[in-house]
Amino acid sequence: MPAHFEIHATDVERAKQFYATVLGWTFDPMPGGEDIDYHLISGTDFGLGNTLTGGLMRRIGDAPPNGAPIRGCTLTFELPDVDAVYATALAHGGAEALPPTDYPGIGRCAYCEDGEGNVFGIITSAAEG
Repeated sequence: MPAHFEIHATDVERAKQFYATVLGWTFDPMPGGEDIDYHLISGTDFGLGNTLTGGLMRRIGDAPPNGAPIRGCTLTFELPDVDAVYATALAHGGAEALPPTDYPGIGRCAYCEDGEGNVFGIITSAAEG
């Protein structure tokens, strides 16, 4: 497994619907993970050849309030159109953490809150050369 991440959510079903709509992910209950409401994530690579392995699970304890500083890591996903995915996130219950911004030599990036106290990044890398 090249990498694995976990997203914690107070409302697992809402979070699953959010990420399914915004990033095209699907979720399968993890065998033996029923006690923690753990779901394995399968995702699209948007034709970029990326590998995705992760899980979404019921949060243990209180969620940080929306707008709070980031707690944990920020995951950033490469995709072909930051602006389109950012608009989809906002239209489906997400909130702005950092609007789409161009970074010369890096690409176009944005950060969104997912409505569960998590912030994730999206990037369309700059064309090489």
